[in-house]
Amino acid sequence: MAIKEFDVFVIGTGTAGKNVAYDCVEAGMSVAIADNREFGGTCANRGCDPKKVLVGFTEALHLAGNLKGKGIVSVPEINWKALQKYKSTFTDAVPAATERDLKEAGIAMYHQSPQFLDENTLSVEGKTVKAKKIVIATGQKPLELKIPGREYLKVSDDFLDLPELPESIVFVGAGYIGMEFAHIAARCGAKVTVVEFAPRPLSPFDEDIVNHLTEASKKLGIDFIFNAQVTEVEKLQKNYRVIFQKNGKESSVKGRAVFNTAGRVPSIAELDLEKGNVIFEKEGISVNEFLQSTTNPSVYACGDVSASGSLPLTPTSSQEARVVSKNVRKNNVLKMDFPPVPSVVFTLPQVAAIGLTEEEAKKQGYDIVVESKSVPSWFNAKRINAKTYAYKTIVDKKRNLILGAHIIAPQAGEMINLFVLAMCGKLEPEDLKRMIFAYPTWGNDIKGMV
Repeated sequence: MAIKEFDVFVIGTGTAGKNVAYDCVEAGMSVAIADNREFGGTCANRGCDPKKVLVGFTEALHLAGNLKGKGIVSVPEINWKALQKYKSTFTDAVPAATERDLKEAGIAMYHQSPQFLDENTLSVEGKTVKAKKIVIATGQKPLELKIPGREYLKVSDDFLDLPELPESIVFVGAGYIGMEFAHIAARCGAKVTVVEFAPRPLSPFDEDIVNHLTEASKKLGIDFIFNAQVTEVEKLQKNYRVIFQKNGKESSVKGRAVFNTAGRVPSIAELDLEKGNVIFEKEGISVNEFLQSTTNPSVYACGDVSASGSLPLTPTSSQEARVVSKNVRKNNVLKMDFPPVPSVVFTLPQVAAIGLTEEEAKKQGYDIVVESKSVPSWFNAKRINAKTYAYKTIVDKKRNLILGAHIIAPQAGEMINLFVLAMCGKLEPEDLKRMIFAYPTWGNDIKGMV
């Protein structure tokens, strides 16, 4: 059988992989793409998008709960099965639509994870293919907890497809996914416990802001067990027992379901990277400023699988795809230069951040002005009876530029985007204060935060 040859072979059909493939085929290159899961990637199929659909329903519950007794008579009930059916209208069509679009573009498709045979050769679906350039965009997958009973642990994919919501759930890990799912489950009626190795949730985020979220989560009914190392999961008659070590003592907590939300790692195990002379590290494929493999110049990596130093987020994946696409087509003409990148935790209230934390700014030697306040009395929070609203901003005293912004609020995700504009445009605090924003809006509140 003849060996097929392509100009570009893309591994991964998510945001990053698809964008590179479309750009390259439009430039007249022969392109193939492969995925070992349903086409369309994590975000659209089993990540950001379906999660945000579920969050939307809990936003209605949250608002009604805040206003109960102030005009709202009762908080609506959630029909979990109907909610899942609605969510599926956003996800069910994604794989087929993705394959249709790729086929119409003239991109060859493979439904398996390729394995490197050498620097430019792959084995996929029992076939051998060669490519002048290979782009790895396989994203991340859940970190496996290597403990006894790990076969009983469910992951984020399982939560998003739960046919029924268990009456009690234990989440192992208090990062983005653990906290977001804990809030969804608790608001929909489950008894939720979060077990976390660290002393608090969301370690990368500003501690003062996260403390507000922890308190709000406890009021919602979420139990936290911090500084706890999970050592085993046991199956009981109806429940699962999660055994952990805390302060040198063994304890346990029970739940009808246990979810591993301890983090994600680069999805590279099946690729046989060593045979392709592609070096990797904990964060993913080792790349240079062009997002090109440091050891195999024929290979590029973009998205969450790339050890580029960026946050593993869909918008950064798109940016990296733009860089890789141009460099594959035009031979390394564009360097990756990340602007300030915002991140949002879609709990209720939301937590959003951009730039440096106070601790990071001090470590880097900046002379800073820090403004930190809890402001539930501000009109936007008060009108919907939101009890948690706080912010912290960090300004470089020497240059009078914003170094970081951290917000917990019902609309923190939208508010942080205005700080993106301010930081990318190098606006001084007074520049923001001189602007006229629509009132009364959450966006207008940022003028009072600097």
